[in-house]
Amino acid sequence: MREFAENIGRGGIDTIRKLGGMGYLLMDAFRWTFIGPWQGYRFRWRATFLQMVRVGVRSIPITALVLAVVGLILALQMAYVLKTFGVMQYVATVVGIATVRELGPLLTAILMSGYAGAAIAAELGTMKVSEEILALETSALNPIWFLVVPRVFATMIMIPALTAIANVVGVLGGMLVGTAVLDMSPGFYIDRTIESLSNKDIITGLLKSEAFAVVISTIACYQGLSVDGGAEGVGKATTSTVVNCIVSIIVVDCIFTAMFYTYNL
Repeated sequence: MREFAENIGRGGIDTIRKLGGMGYLLMDAFRWTFIGPWQGYRFRWRATFLQMVRVGVRSIPITALVLAVVGLILALQMAYVLKTFGVMQYVATVVGIATVRELGPLLTAILMSGYAGAAIAAELGTMKVSEEILALETSALNPIWFLVVPRVFATMIMIPALTAIANVVGVLGGMLVGTAVLDMSPGFYIDRTIESLSNKDIITGLLKSEAFAVVISTIACYQGLSVDGGAEGVGKATTSTVVNCIVSIIVVDCIFTAMFYTYNL
């Protein structure tokens, strides 16, 4: 019993330590972004753009494919349920709201955890074990400004953009079922979707995606910079990044959903 309590306490302390480290890392990234230029450290636009291409542009095909299939599945499942009530026209409403408010942001973030988060952690971890980060510090280049800031802001810009694309593709996937299986016209399906969605639905989904982007980039950078133990440490950091990102995304999603429900957003 004592050993069990010690393990719980040790795990809790380790979790608090990691959360504190990630909080300091994120504050440092924002400090170098907004205060650094006044101290002679310009924002690295070129590096940020290259990270945006890696994080966002190259993720479009897999994100579109997954959300299109999810839209198809959701429309078929809802059609099966709504058919019993004779309200098949509400398939477009359910697919549109579920995709924009929940499935689009959540699934995009989970995909980016495995695609972008793992890549960032592995890249920074490899630089850590090969002493490239130490070389930067020796050259008077702050690793947070040089490495972390471009990755954090590229992720924060591109994940909401990917979410917007995912929302559109998910709705189009549902429309394919509506037109090919449920005998709805494309115009009717699109009109029903537009009528059911409000600006509030779109904004809440994008707010979630922005929060997920901060979570993914912070965890990935922290895990990468904390690597030790050579190649084995890089592998562990990469795996830990994906697991921690997915768990954190689900927790953050739960918090946002409860908050939106409480304040009727």
